[in-house]
Amino acid sequence: MINKATILGHLGRDPEIRSFSNGNRVANLSVATSERWKDRTTGERKEKTEWHRVAVFNETLVEFLEKHARKGQRIYLEGAIETRKWTDQDGKDRYATEIVLRNFSSVLKMLDWADKDGGDAAADSPAPSRDKLNDDIPF
Repeated sequence: MINKATILGHLGRDPEIRSFSNGNRVANLSVATSERWKDRTTGERKEKTEWHRVAVFNETLVEFLEKHARKGQRIYLEGAIETRKWTDQDGKDRYATEIVLRNFSSVLKMLDWADKDGGDAAADSPAPSRDKLNDDIPF
């Protein structure tokens, strides 16, 4: 069986980085994908945007996203679809479905990125180089 989601879209906001009590971290992303078409009857251009929740649990990727990923950048990712369940403060069951990138069988590519000063982030950072990120590297 295969559980794989592939998304090519834009970051809707800067990554949200959270730490767990055991020291591990997660980067939460909001990624927008859009579909555009021309209405056959009116000739009007239409657009539909879908928002995707993404959780990244790979520490190398979390560190890179924290330093370099910003709202509006194009991103390509591959991960698994997972649904979490929790109970809210009112005792109601809540669910969230998201794309999850873990250490294996996940891919992340920043398609247009630069560091905070506008330069190539790979030139002065220990983060993976632009060439390395644009290869299909599973994490």
